[in-house]
Amino acid sequence: MTATPGEAPVRDDLLAVRELREGSDNAVPLVLLHGFPVDSRMWDAAAAEAPGERAILAVDLPGLGGSAGFPLPSPPSLDDAADAVARTLADRGVESAVVAGLSMGGYVALALLERHPGLVAGLGLLDTKATADDDDARANRLRIADAVEMAGAVEEVLPMGGTLLGESTRASRPTLADTLTAWIAGQRPEGVAWSQRAMAARPDRSGLLAGFQGPALVLVGDEDQVTPPAVAEAMAEALAASQFVVVVRSGHMTAVEDPSAVGAALGDLAQRVDALVEQG
Repeated sequence: MTATPGEAPVRDDLLAVRELREGSDNAVPLVLLHGFPVDSRMWDAAAAEAPGERAILAVDLPGLGGSAGFPLPSPPSLDDAADAVARTLADRGVESAVVAGLSMGGYVALALLERHPGLVAGLGLLDTKATADDDDARANRLRIADAVEMAGAVEEVLPMGGTLLGESTRASRPTLADTLTAWIAGQRPEGVAWSQRAMAARPDRSGLLAGFQGPALVLVGDEDQVTPPAVAEAMAEALAASQFVVVVRSGHMTAVEDPSAVGAALGDLAQRVDALVEQG
C-alpha cells in the first residue's frame, strides 16, 4: 500500500489501537485486550477508573472493531493475533507492558506470554481460563462460525449481549445489555467467525502460569457462568505472584459491569509492576 509523499506508509499488518490515557515516562504502559464478540470500547469505563498516570492502550483484535480490515490469517489462530499485538506495540515503541485481557483477550494475553515473554511485565487475566475448549465447546464455536459466515450477519451472537452479563447486572442495569448488543451488531461477520475458529483451535496454556514470576492479577465476576470463580481461583493459585479478585454482583463482562472495581484492580497490578521496575 503506497503513501502520499511526506507521509509514513500505511501498514496493514498492524492492529487498531486506541490510546485511552497518556502516561508518564516512568510508568509501564497498560495494554488492554478485549473479549468476544465486542471490541476495545468495553474498556473505556474501567480505564477511566484506573488510578495513576500511565499510558493505557486498548487494542482491537483481528477482524473486530477498528481492526475490521486487518488481513485475517489462515488458518485462524490466536498465536497470529498475539504476534499482531506484539508488532503493533513494537511499532509504537512499547517494549514492556502490563498486559491484561478479558475472556478472549485473556487467551491472547497468554499467547503473548508464551511467544513474546519479554513484552509481558505484568499479567492480568480477567474472566478467562488457561485451558483449551473441550469437545462440546469447540464444536459449538465452529457451529457458530459457520452460521455467521453463511448468513453474512452476526445475528447468531447477538443474544450474548445479555447472556454474558450477570443476573444482578441484568436486573439493576437492563440497558447495559442493549449497549453490548449494539457493539456486537457493529462487528463484521468475518471477524466474528475468525475469532470463534481461532479460539476453538487454541491449546491448553495452563503450564505457562507456574513459570511466570511477574506480578499477576486474576479477576472474575462472582456470577460468571462462562469462566466461573473456581476456574479463576485455580489459575491464581498456579501463578507465583498473583492477586485474586472476585467482583461481586457481576458476570462475565466485569469491565463493563463494575468498571470501578476492575479499574482499581488493574491500577494495583500496574503499580506493583512499577515498584519492581524502580527496584531495578
